[in-house]
Amino acid sequence: MYNKKVLQHFTNPKFFGKIKNPDVVGKAGNPRCGDLLTLYLKIDKKTKKIKDIKFETLGCAAAIAASDMICQLVKGRTLNQALKVSF
Repeated sequence: MYNKKVLQHFTNPKFFGKIKNPDVVGKAGNPRCGDLLTLYLKIDKKTKKIKDIKFETLGCAAAIAASDMICQLVKGRTLNQALKVSF
């Protein structure tokens, strides 16, 4: 049902967890299916880039894999750059 890349991110997410004392915490959910995402970020004060990012997702394999993928895509980018990422 899911492709190999999605299954890899679901079964072995590299960014799952919490960050102690994050600079930013964001929450989002999908009321239709019940998925809930919490995103934790540490921002480099000098460069304004995301220096660490973690997530906790309660949801299906696709939601967990997508959460891990977006973390991989935005780590090292500025918040403005991260907001422009789409896939």
